[in-house]
Amino acid sequence: MEKRIGSYPPVRVQGNGGAVVTQAGGVLLLETVRKSGLDTAISAALAPWRKPRAVHDPGKMLLDLALAVAVGGDCLSDVAVLRAEPQVFGPVASDATVSRRVETLAAAGPRALTAIRRARAEVRERVWKLAGTDAPDTGGQVIVDIDGVLVLAHSEKQDAAATWKRTFGHHPLVAFVDHGATGSGEPVAGLLRPGNAGSNTAADHITTTRLALAQLPKHYRRGRQTLIRTDSAGGTHEFLNWLTARGRWLSYSVGMTITDAVHHAVLQVPASAWTPAVEPDGQVRDGAWVAELAGDVLKGWPTGMRLIVRKERPHPGAQLRFTDADGMRLTCFATNTVDTAIAALELRHRQRARAEDRIRAARDTGLRNLPLHHAAQNQLWLEIVQIALDLLAWMPMLALAGQARRWEPKRLRLRLFSAAARLVITGRRRILRLARHWPWTDVITTAFSRLQALPNPG
Repeated sequence: MEKRIGSYPPVRVQGNGGAVVTQAGGVLLLETVRKSGLDTAISAALAPWRKPRAVHDPGKMLLDLALAVAVGGDCLSDVAVLRAEPQVFGPVASDATVSRRVETLAAAGPRALTAIRRARAEVRERVWKLAGTDAPDTGGQVIVDIDGVLVLAHSEKQDAAATWKRTFGHHPLVAFVDHGATGSGEPVAGLLRPGNAGSNTAADHITTTRLALAQLPKHYRRGRQTLIRTDSAGGTHEFLNWLTARGRWLSYSVGMTITDAVHHAVLQVPASAWTPAVEPDGQVRDGAWVAELAGDVLKGWPTGMRLIVRKERPHPGAQLRFTDADGMRLTCFATNTVDTAIAALELRHRQRARAEDRIRAARDTGLRNLPLHHAAQNQLWLEIVQIALDLLAWMPMLALAGQARRWEPKRLRLRLFSAAARLVITGRRRILRLARHWPWTDVITTAFSRLQALPNPG
């Protein structure tokens, strides 16, 4: 008689093990914190909120929350994952202490937020210098993508309201620096708004852009070397006038609504004026053409604005809109970049779609829901999420190479951070010994060596 053992080998489970560290791959994030100087910068920024005889540093508590979010947490109590490993993550405050600290910082309002943001901006400049040719400003230009994201609420929370998609929650505006095709992106602004906030509210776009520019090194806070990229929600007179105001002179690539005037102008474009659209590899994009509009459609808009339209055969099953023409899907955007072919400009604007990848990563990193009740507390949570996303962008930029540098948070957690290790203490040294058979052990050890080779903060 054949004895069946099933598809998987049987194992027994006991709870008396020791010297094993879970989330051992998280040391990559810790080393990124050390080499960037984020720990000292945040601690110094939040020093005014530390009581004289307090045991726990407010800066470390905030960083502990960000680290917990980076490895997969989505609420304050998930900091327990770090608390369980004091030999690696140090002493971590209790849930009650963390909750009180969040309430205190939230009650401080703009003062605490400003302190945190200044510390992040200071560290960001250092990280970009450490990254060298892998930094997002290597080409002499920084691209900032601004977009809205709907965050659902499943209970009554302050400022939660019905959204334009007939859901219930909040509608924050977020901004990310684009790392290009070989990297990810890092957050530079997050503006919490009620769920019923308008998509094309110029004042909110201006506020978000101000926050984003303040996160960049000083020489990128004005001038054409900084490109602001948005969808059609940013295509308003007030926002474009602000971007191009004297003394600011920012570059922009902003989606525009297909109005009746634009639609009529498209119909007047001769066939010879349409240029084939291109793909990132330089090949012609099948079934897509671009053209530049001129004339009355530019009246009232900032001087130097170029209006570029793309027509493309719709994908199978796609429904045409009233603004489409001759069976072609029409999209339009405005830019003030000159001396560049319109096909290249259209490709650059189309690559704004990478912002959707950044938003998806943010949803997987604490932004799927806002766990607190009051708006001020959730705005602070949004800052914590941004710090977590900073670390998830800086660590690959400084330590990973090839395809691994493009891994999104879910894959980083599954392959790197979740790796277990044996903790060995010899003298004053603590050594994490990763499993030899783990497929990504070499990736972790190589990345850690690269981080250790970086110079320490001054």
